[in-house]
Amino acid sequence: MNWPLEAFLSFLAAGAFGVIFNTPRRTLVSCGLVGMSGWLIYRTFFLAFGDSVQASFAGAFVVSIVAHLLAKKFRMPMIIFSIAGIIPLVPGSKAYNAMRNIVEHNYLEAISFASEALMVSGAVAMGLVFAEVMMQLFFKRQAKRIQRKMGLTQE
Repeated sequence: MNWPLEAFLSFLAAGAFGVIFNTPRRTLVSCGLVGMSGWLIYRTFFLAFGDSVQASFAGAFVVSIVAHLLAKKFRMPMIIFSIAGIIPLVPGSKAYNAMRNIVEHNYLEAISFASEALMVSGAVAMGLVFAEVMMQLFFKRQAKRIQRKMGLTQE
C-alpha cells in the first residue's frame, strides 16, 4: 500500500468509530487525525525496525499525546479522542487468525498468532499509559511554574 491511501483509510476508520461512539460532530475530524497520526507513526516504526510490538507502542504513545492536546484544546475528556484514535492499531487480524487456526486444529500456528496479538495489545496499552504519565508530569510541572511566576507558592 502507499502512504496517502493508508493515511486516508486510517483517518476514515478512526472517524467512523467516532461516529459509532457518538462523539460530538465538531470533534470527528480531530478523531480521524488522531487515528491517522497513530497509524502513520506505527507504519514508520514498522518499516524502520520491522517489529510490530515496538511500532504499536510508538503509535499508541503518539495517539495518547495528540489526544491529550486535543482534549485541552476542545475542553473535552481525552477518552473521546483516544478511543477512536486507537482503533487502527488494534490487532484484529492477528486475533482472527488465531481463532481461525484453533478451529482448523492448527494449534502451533494459533499460538503464534495469539501471542503476537497479546503482545501488540499489551504494547498499545503500555503506550497509552506511558504517555498519560508523561503528560501528567508535564502538566504538573507547568502548573508549579505558573504558580511560582504568580507568587502563589508558599516557600
